[in-house]
Amino acid sequence: MSKLYIVPTPIGNLEDITLRALRILKEADLILAEDTRTSSVLLKHYDIPTKLYAYHQFNEHQKLDTVLHRIESGETIALISDAGTPGISDPGFLLVRECVRAGIEVECLPGATAFVPALVVSGIPCDTFFFEGFLPHKKGRQTRLTYLAQLDHTIILYESPHRIHKTIQQCGEFFGGERQAVIVRELTKIHEEILRGTLTEVGLSIAERVLKGEIVVIIEGKPELKKLLVD
Repeated sequence: MSKLYIVPTPIGNLEDITLRALRILKEADLILAEDTRTSSVLLKHYDIPTKLYAYHQFNEHQKLDTVLHRIESGETIALISDAGTPGISDPGFLLVRECVRAGIEVECLPGATAFVPALVVSGIPCDTFFFEGFLPHKKGRQTRLTYLAQLDHTIILYESPHRIHKTIQQCGEFFGGERQAVIVRELTKIHEEILRGTLTEVGLSIAERVLKGEIVVIIEGKPELKKLLVD
């Protein structure tokens, strides 16, 4: 039966893929990939001959009708991103929404995503959390930071290496430098690194460094106001 499969792929270590995901990628008629060059490394590693078709944020609107038509015509298509689970700060939502509207079956496999292991290893409470993903680069950035600063849930951000210093600095300004924070970068890779401390301490620890790789930032929620005990 034709359908759309959402298939998570490793965020670094190529061993972090399920047997089921490998089977689906081999059996699919077509694989939609965010970057065919990046995904071809994974497919070559596991001897997967399925044809790749570029599908990313710059062409997803133009390619949408073609993809829907192919599934409706009987093809099974798998959607992957460069790393992790499609739709989580990556293309995917638009296609899933339109498949649902068109009555096309959609199935999402469980698998790798960066923020879950980063959250669990952070040591910051993970019973409730708010996933923000990437902050706006310019317009609306301060509005989002003001909003996030008031949340009592643990906050999860994604950030790029060339913006991480600015983000940590601004979080310190809006949240208060005493908030506990963790920077997790290069998860599952050789140079995986975890930096812990207050926002001020973490900011100082990276001030003179050039960080590389994918970065997840975990920040504790707004501490509850301590009730004053009056005798």
